Amino acid sequence: MFPITDKQLNGILSAALSCGGEYADIFLEDTRISSMVLQDGAVSQAQQVCLYGAGIRAVQGTETGYAYTMDLSEKALLQAAMFAGGRFSPTPFRGEGLSLREFKHSSLPSPQRGVESEAIHQFLMQVEEKAHVLDDSIVKVKAYISQRMQEVQFAASDGTAFHDFRPRTSLSVNIVMERGGQTQMGYASQMMQMGAEFFSDALIEEVVREAISRTDFLFSASQIEGGEMPVVMAAGSSGILLHEAIGHAFEADFIRTGDSIFTGQLDKQICHPSISIVDDGTLPGDAGMLRYDDEGIPGQCTTLVDHGRLNSYLYDRISARHFGVEPTGNGRRESFRCLPIPRMRSTYMLPGEAKEEDIIRSVKRGVYAQSFTNGQVQIGAGDFTFFMKTGYLIEDGRLTRPLRDLNIIGNGPEALRRISMVGDNLMIDHSASMCGKEGQKVAVSQGLPTVLIDKLIVG
Repeated sequence: MFPITDKQLNGILSAALSCGGEYADIFLEDTRISSMVLQDGAVSQAQQVCLYGAGIRAVQGTETGYAYTMDLSEKALLQAAMFAGGRFSPTPFRGEGLSLREFKHSSLPSPQRGVESEAIHQFLMQVEEKAHVLDDSIVKVKAYISQRMQEVQFAASDGTAFHDFRPRTSLSVNIVMERGGQTQMGYASQMMQMGAEFFSDALIEEVVREAISRTDFLFSASQIEGGEMPVVMAAGSSGILLHEAIGHAFEADFIRTGDSIFTGQLDKQICHPSISIVDDGTLPGDAGMLRYDDEGIPGQCTTLVDHGRLNSYLYDRISARHFGVEPTGNGRRESFRCLPIPRMRSTYMLPGEAKEEDIIRSVKRGVYAQSFTNGQVQIGAGDFTFFMKTGYLIEDGRLTRPLRDLNIIGNGPEALRRISMVGDNLMIDHSASMCGKEGQKVAVSQGLPTVLIDKLIVG
């Protein structure tokens, strides 16, 4: 717990409000990050980082004053509060005339903590050993573990308060294979909101086999001549397209500023009635799970698209107040140094009724997109380009040639409207996905059942 009492919290929030603010909050954080990289049997990098401090915010309408400090003494916190509130008026704080809040504290059970450096080292050694046992064409293995143990405490001028412990651990495995003078490199990862329970033999088996499978695929894969054609998005990791090309455009700060192509589309039919999309903060162990968001709003599942109708945007407190609705629990920040803004959690399309084999069978000639790497998207126009790492050519309703290294180009809202079949095989992708926005990175996940998009550009 942090060395701060309810009486002190009242004084700090009163100071932030004393210059005319309508709302104020304080976010305290104690985060310990440890990471280790094992390459060719030796530790090539090990790091430990500590983040300790508090961020204080004062809000008036949609205007925000913000200050942070790494000194959690009462004097330093009061100074930060006055700095945040001083955006609205230079009136000095005298500590009078403001009523005391009665905080409704919520404290949640702590999951397991992380493991020590020696245990991480031994785990990474097992990863490398497993890779060489499973495939003797592997010439290099690079394995990476990151543990982030975050403790937070939050209090707001409306009486909201909570204390939570948020562990997050990830494993990434890169391998290099050589066969017949040809070299290929593949990658797999997994990230969960877990501590010591993350480390298991089953995890090693799953991630290493996936890295090997992806690398092995590349030896026989090739490219094709591009053009407009149907694209079948495979279940699971193809959800990255849903996240980037569509999900960001539902974040309410882009709606409030008019920068999103979905501005003004609330309650309108934007795609086929078979399509429903949610952003979920309640999946146990998921990297995007939030028991409370970084503004004290309880975790929840938000339906963005309900049977083709745009049902909700993703609201933080400020955008919710602007639109006169309730926040959806999407106010997130990278650390106490950052303002909370609307961010996704776990974004996925709900399953439909079609079988994957029937979706593929319906395509005369097209592409089955299996995995993606990086991409670019314009929030305003909705245009996107994604790099498809692996997939297959579809010919006469069958998967034929393995494909790699192709660009998938389109427009998010148009691609959504062109989805004509939705599979019954939803998969949530738990790869180590970090989403960047306004210089802040937060952990997310995404998912998708197999879907058919009738027309995209493959290049």
